[in-house]
Amino acid sequence: MQRDDEDDVWRAIVENYGERPTLDDDPPAEPVAEPVVEPVAGPAPPAYAVPLPEEPDSDLARSDEERFVPPSPPPVPRPRGLRGAAWVGVFGGPAALLVALVLGVGLPRFVSLVLVAAFVVGFLYLVLQMPRGPRDPWDDGAQV
Repeated sequence: MQRDDEDDVWRAIVENYGERPTLDDDPPAEPVAEPVVEPVAGPAPPAYAVPLPEEPDSDLARSDEERFVPPSPPPVPRPRGLRGAAWVGVFGGPAALLVALVLGVGLPRFVSLVLVAAFVVGFLYLVLQMPRGPRDPWDDGAQV
């Protein structure tokens, strides 16, 4: 297919968008007459603005005192001991190496090795401390 043919095909698609494309074999469709709506005789609507009614006294119009205020969430648990040290190694080691790289500070080889080792050891510790099985064998993970 050449480029001109492709452009013609796309142009035909855009022109017939939203309409039923007619094929050469189809007879031309007869136009459908739209129903005519006759106006109903009656009084004309008023030409002035009607003031809106005041807010109704209902359950929807409650005062701020009656609205639900959720309780404050519990504090985020802080890891202690070895788990806390592992998290510091996982995030602190790469962060220190990245800061040294961005600032152009040359770290001694020993310090770099300690930071990399802190990351690897912390990551392995956290992976090995993960639970092996589900808490409840019948739990499908859905929470309400």
